Amino acid sequence: MTPLVRSFVSHFGEMGSRWGINRTVGQIYALIYVSAEPINADQIAEELEFSRSNVSMGLKELQAWRLVRLRHFPNDRREYFEAPGDAWEVFRTLAEERRRREIEPTLSMLRAALMDDAASAEDRHAQERMRDMHGLIEQLTNWFDDIQRLDSATLSKLMGMGSTVHKLLDFTDKIKRATGAKPRT
Repeated sequence: MTPLVRSFVSHFGEMGSRWGINRTVGQIYALIYVSAEPINADQIAEELEFSRSNVSMGLKELQAWRLVRLRHFPNDRREYFEAPGDAWEVFRTLAEERRRREIEPTLSMLRAALMDDAASAEDRHAQERMRDMHGLIEQLTNWFDDIQRLDSATLSKLMGMGSTVHKLLDFTDKIKRATGAKPRT
């Protein structure tokens, strides 16, 4: 590994623990991501100086997250791994997986809690707060669904707009007020 690649792999491993994956998995992913060609488990173990079993477990986790793709080559029985080349595709996949693993169970819990009869003032207050949280999460997931339909170039343009979107929304609110229409809330 070059010093540049080693630095990236090391950093990704450290960041992995902050993102909810272990250091080893983060380093494996980083190495696969920056590799010019698909790489097999033995190569990963050798480059990172990890045991073959740790690499196998890490690859299974990355496959479960759909962050790596399996490749086979003619006359070679080994499995090779590659990461999507488009960073937006990686972002979309991570966001989808986090939604499936974290957001959807939370929405299910909130829906069930909101269907219960409130037995006390404390429960009514708690349900009201949960209703607010449910509404926000639903709004975010609907927005996420809309964003997921956009192609990478459009997403990049949208992200580049930054505060321009806010200025546009403020401008449309001013027009609505001037014409007597109700501005956004």
